[in-house]
Amino acid sequence: MARARAQTGGSSKGGSRASGGKSTGAKRAGTKRTKAPAKVLRRTLRIRSDDRVQVMAGKDRGKSGRVLRVEPDKERVYVEGLNMIKRHTRPQQVADTMRGQTVGGVIEREGPIHVSNVMLLDPKGGKPTRVGVERENGRPFRVARRSGARID
Repeated sequence: MARARAQTGGSSKGGSRASGGKSTGAKRAGTKRTKAPAKVLRRTLRIRSDDRVQVMAGKDRGKSGRVLRVEPDKERVYVEGLNMIKRHTRPQQVADTMRGQTVGGVIEREGPIHVSNVMLLDPKGGKPTRVGVERENGRPFRVARRSGARID
């Protein structure tokens, strides 16, 4: 028994002293275990461009604005004038412009907000509302839950 421990590096759990005594899980040298890619469930967002929304959480809580663009893959919305971020950009050489370069410096623009942190404003009362979907003649329509008004 003592002879077997001497050959394996003295650890009863296997492996060498250099690796900490435990194996990493890989059976062969040079192979790595990888997880299977997770399946992403895509659901349709009920907020679209040009909708009026109010921010419910975060640094701009309580403020409202118009949705500039929506990224359904990341479930993010960009609201006009909210969640402003600063980007420090360098002047870039552009071939087709008259001046030959774009302006650099500190540029302020809207940052993304997760869709769960905004609520659509009711077209009737102007208060935040949840959004439902009703179908008429096989065509879906968005409906404000607060007042029952059709949004589009």
